[in-house]
Amino acid sequence: MDINEHVNYWTTLAASDWKAARNLFNTRSYPQALFYAHLYLEKLLKALIVQRTGKHAPYGHKLYTLAQKAGLALTEEQHDLLTRVTAYNIKTRYPDQRLALYKRLNRKFTESEMKEIGRIGKWIVSQIA
Repeated sequence: MDINEHVNYWTTLAASDWKAARNLFNTRSYPQALFYAHLYLEKLLKALIVQRTGKHAPYGHKLYTLAQKAGLALTEEQHDLLTRVTAYNIKTRYPDQRLALYKRLNRKFTESEMKEIGRIGKWIVSQIA
């Protein structure tokens, strides 16, 4: 695969994960929606890394680290959001952390997070030339 094919690969997967996140939100599966929303951002960042570096996307799930590798200059608000969303990847996987997270995830909270994730996702897409 060439660089454009790799970028397309990651962005196609990201779009699929964003669709899944929205569908999960609509079925009130809030932790799962946020898990897929994390995957959405992760894959967009990996697409950007591939495009900017010409190298394969790195392993890893920490969104802020991926943003750094992509060379993004983030605001403090964006940094905080990426750090927060990374936690949804980890906390939804492990039983000891899952229960505490599930208790605070409701429609209002998840809807707000999904809006913020959608905004930063669109911004990342705008960075992919």
